[in-house]
Amino acid sequence: MNTTPLRQLLRKKGTFVITIDPGATVYDAIATMVDHNVGAILVTEDGALVGIFTERDYLRRIVLRGRTSKTTAVKDVMTAEVITVTPDTRVETALSVMTEARCRHLPVIADGRLAGLVSIGDCVKHLLRNAEAEIDTLEGYVRGRYPA
Repeated sequence: MNTTPLRQLLRKKGTFVITIDPGATVYDAIATMVDHNVGAILVTEDGALVGIFTERDYLRRIVLRGRTSKTTAVKDVMTAEVITVTPDTRVETALSVMTEARCRHLPVIADGRLAGLVSIGDCVKHLLRNAEAEIDTLEGYVRGRYPA
């Protein structure tokens, strides 16, 4: 079983996180998400995480409720109760948390500060790469490329 901590995944992926102010409009949040080709944006105030705004939030809280994105503030439609993990959280645990909570993004918090963001796709890609490497090693042993 792979027990890689998220800190290792973040070293490869990077720790840059796209954020927006809670007072910004939903339109600005969506435009920023489109510019960066992401499905979620973290909402921060004075550097502190106060929420997350996702494509799902947009569909449920803007479109279906007849609100307009140009006049609605992010703080009025964001998810305020954000599930977070730490850099020491294992990739498998993060996947389990996302599956259980039915979410696709987890902010990573270290010492009370935002340290990154991981998605379900990031975790799956990591596990797939590790599985492929393990298969390659096992095939090497079977074919005699490595000493027993």
